[in-house]
Amino acid sequence: MMIPSASSGGARAKRLPAPGDPFITLEDVTVRVRDRFILSGTSWAIRTGESWAILGANGAGKSSLARVLMDDVPTSQGTVTRHHPDAARDRIGWVSPELQEWLLGVEENRVEEGGCAGRDGEPETARETILSGSPPGIDGARAYRKIVNRLGIGYLQDRPMRHLSTGEMRKVLIARAMMKSPRLVVLDEPFGGIDADSREELLSLFNSLIKGGVQLVLVSHRADEIPAAIGHVLCVKDCRVVLQGRREEVLAGWQRMSDDDERPAICLPREKTRETEAPEILVEMKGVTVKFADVTILDGLDWTVRRGENWAVLGPNGSGKTTLLSLITGDNLQGYANEIRLFGMLKGSGESLWDIREKIGVVSSELQVRYRKGIQVRDVVASGLFDSIGLFRRLSPEDRRMVEDWMDLLGILPMAERAFEGLSYGERRMALIARAMVKSPLLLILDEPCQGLDPANRRKMLKLIDRIGAGTGTRIVYVSHYADEMPSCINRVLRLDRLGSGGKEPC
Repeated sequence: MMIPSASSGGARAKRLPAPGDPFITLEDVTVRVRDRFILSGTSWAIRTGESWAILGANGAGKSSLARVLMDDVPTSQGTVTRHHPDAARDRIGWVSPELQEWLLGVEENRVEEGGCAGRDGEPETARETILSGSPPGIDGARAYRKIVNRLGIGYLQDRPMRHLSTGEMRKVLIARAMMKSPRLVVLDEPFGGIDADSREELLSLFNSLIKGGVQLVLVSHRADEIPAAIGHVLCVKDCRVVLQGRREEVLAGWQRMSDDDERPAICLPREKTRETEAPEILVEMKGVTVKFADVTILDGLDWTVRRGENWAVLGPNGSGKTTLLSLITGDNLQGYANEIRLFGMLKGSGESLWDIREKIGVVSSELQVRYRKGIQVRDVVASGLFDSIGLFRRLSPEDRRMVEDWMDLLGILPMAERAFEGLSYGERRMALIARAMVKSPLLLILDEPCQGLDPANRRKMLKLIDRIGAGTGTRIVYVSHYADEMPSCINRVLRLDRLGSGGKEPC
């Protein structure tokens, strides 16, 4: 299935080469990422009609290689040849966690600098973000309708981008990418934050696109998420290309190369001394309702988290999971319009935001976006001690040891002096779990903590969560869309449904 062209008549100025002819080629390329040189001597040919998957561990260079296709990272040697106008950067569709973070950062900056976002004092909507993908001078209204209907996101059109869940935002970015009617689409972890049903729908869409003549380059940590219509795979390990070629042969070789050895048992650092122990009830919500404009997200929710309970919050994209968490963390002002008690105190009864946050550790995509100003990894982790974005205090020797112990446990101590924004998406995730745990919180909120993690780091993360949930005084509220990412320490489940027709509105 071809996505309709946004141009009149859909005609292109120049026909594509015949199938099998070169489309984009890399010859002896080395990439510079800040002060490091990676992917040394990489050669790769994408031919007309070919779709590729790029596999590899966290920090192996997958995203950097994909960004070479977008001319988005500098190369220190070698050549990148684009053999057709449709291979130009401005004609390639692009979806990535970094693009999502950048768009959210732009929106946050608008709010911070002007008190409002958007030209007319309104935040940018999903519709505006999607239409921004149209080529200049092109009326994309017809293509927009078809793309939005194909992705099933019409209900999001008028929602502000900053009110969307991670999965909803990823769908919006896919729609934005398709507005170019691209011949090539680069998808870096497109399934991040996407629920199981939507993943199946996206796989169907991607297979249809390939059969309709669109070429995909898909970056993933999961071999089982490669669409069936992708026929070629490239594997990256230790910042170099180690395998590339036809799918079946490469995947068989990659499986043999993968390190499936069990990691040693995880020994948690000593917990930071708490001034107070957890009360019997940590979170209590009664009849909680949250609305944005005329859209109801949560409707009359009752929920209680008690001492000794570890909760999974499950539900499809748009069911209100992230909104629910924001009521706890204090990032949603509607929490003060509802009856919510945190650690025994009624929200709005005199406690400060910092009184609440000092008892809570958080890992989420929204928090990850806020660290984008050249902060060192060590300072990101240490800032968890003070619930700040950045480090503005000197650490005591005990605090410094705690920070380094958690970084060492998660394998990121060698990255301590590097810039946080220079890490891979998955490496940044590991830094955030260290940031959340350095203060030994009473409550740990994990919103898709395994998003962006390779199989080895997913196993490590899940073992770590189990040790925290079963062996410490920290209680867990955990969100995931993957059944194989459910820690065994979870002993309670809250299921949310997306509010639909008949008095319930999708969000």
